[in-house]
Amino acid sequence: MSDGHATTLDEAGRTTEGTVFDIGYQRYSGPREGRHRARVAVFKDGIRIALGIGRGGRAKILPWTFIGLLVGIGFILALVAGAALRIAGPEGLEQLPTHSDFYGIASIFFFVFAAVVAPDLLCSDRRHGVINLYLVRPLTGVDYVVARWSAFMVVALGVAWAPQFVLLVGRLMGHPDPGGYFSENWTDVPHILLSGAALAAYMTTLAMLVAAFTKRRAYAAVFLVGLFVISTPFTAGLSTEIEGPVGQWISMFNLSNIPVHVNDMIFGEVSGVTSEAPARELGNTLLLVWYSAWVLIPGAILVERYRRLTP
Repeated sequence: MSDGHATTLDEAGRTTEGTVFDIGYQRYSGPREGRHRARVAVFKDGIRIALGIGRGGRAKILPWTFIGLLVGIGFILALVAGAALRIAGPEGLEQLPTHSDFYGIASIFFFVFAAVVAPDLLCSDRRHGVINLYLVRPLTGVDYVVARWSAFMVVALGVAWAPQFVLLVGRLMGHPDPGGYFSENWTDVPHILLSGAALAAYMTTLAMLVAAFTKRRAYAAVFLVGLFVISTPFTAGLSTEIEGPVGQWISMFNLSNIPVHVNDMIFGEVSGVTSEAPARELGNTLLLVWYSAWVLIPGAILVERYRRLTP
């Protein structure tokens, strides 16, 4: 729709006429929410990316396959627990994997999930230059990476907690006295939440750190999976051959066991995964400090990496 005519002078001083068109643009007159709104938008977008929401079917295959696998493990353990109760009674239930054991058993699946899904939250934005568009807004590099980290952390918490609650409900439903069973084991719930948070923080931080140094998601995924897969048998074998403090410290570099040691502390029992790990002999305090170092130092490097980014 034309809005009217405009008369101007060209460089030679001649009069020229043109038509001005109203193409519908209007000045924004709503509230300006600033950095907080930008952080929330990046956070929500990160959750959608991690779960493949609003994207094609191929983007949903990897995250939901791992989520289904982990929930399936919890469901199978719940079925086995119910069968054991019917056949052998409460004594049979005590012989089955516990909530503490589940995190140890499924830890490698959590790591692979983080390795193949988390890098997509950072790599794609840098590869396609989208990060530069984010940073011209009232949003800093630190705002961006903290929002992305928080988004995957929320997803990781859901992935860690969901199978545990499937297992808990299965044990309750299979028990002849669900109320009595829950009253005796309700403390498992805060342990599940805290241990799942420790596992999620660890795998989220390491996965995001590796993704911060490459623009290719596949490179980050292969590096992370290789790191976990190689470190486990290598450190386990070498620490068994070398006795004493040296072997114990070598065992500390078994990356898949680091959060499982914290899991053992939280539940107050040793899982089957770490029962023979020489690192246990170093004591809980050192194991907790070691875990904290593997979360805080990579986290600080990640923040510093994005703090230096400018559009």
